[in-house]
Amino acid sequence: MTYSRSNRVEEQQEANLKAKNITAVCEQLHITLDPIDWQQSGMWALVKIHDVEIAYLLDFKQLNADDVLRRVQIKMLEHTALETTHARPGLKALIWSPIDVIQPQTFLSLWNITLETGERIPIVESIKDEKRVYELYQFDQHNESQLASLFGPACQGEYHLGEKITTKEREHQYTGEIIYVIPAGKVPTSRKPISRGYHTIAGTAYTNEAAPKYIVDCNDGFPHIVHQSQVIRETPVE
Repeated sequence: MTYSRSNRVEEQQEANLKAKNITAVCEQLHITLDPIDWQQSGMWALVKIHDVEIAYLLDFKQLNADDVLRRVQIKMLEHTALETTHARPGLKALIWSPIDVIQPQTFLSLWNITLETGERIPIVESIKDEKRVYELYQFDQHNESQLASLFGPACQGEYHLGEKITTKEREHQYTGEIIYVIPAGKVPTSRKPISRGYHTIAGTAYTNEAAPKYIVDCNDGFPHIVHQSQVIRETPVE
């Protein structure tokens, strides 16, 4: 529908109903919205969380929990990553990547947010005091217990801890040190990936499920999780 002065009343009625429906869905998701000013802005009213703009009422084509949560995640994950790093104005997130971890955990989900600068920021989504919150995950790559709690027991692979390897992820190559090796089996997860952006694990299809995955520190923030098929060479030690 095209909104104009002639159908202002109709628009306000639709905006009021949509605002109520979105608020109800968010309450089920433990998300508290700022007041939605549908009276003044109609369908162009902004849906916000702590002044973080999520979308216009007009943008919510579907009002199911998955769609609403996905919109909230995209904006809140990006906002938290940028706020955490004190990023310069105008900087944006480039990639939203959910991290598969073993269950149970004390959080709902763990994400790696890659900024336009290439910096990788781990953000955790949790429920605290009955509210959904997004915070920096305090990751310590030297803490083997933390690595095991996230990814399970370590295993042996063709490449070993401390070795430097170069990997290919889409059109980019990264060189770093292996800090952990895990089996290739997928960690069960109920999360759906964010559709915006793209995902970091995107190497050549690999059919040998016995091959491990490597947690690789490339000095760009949260480590890369790569399949053995993505390793293109071992970097000689200088």
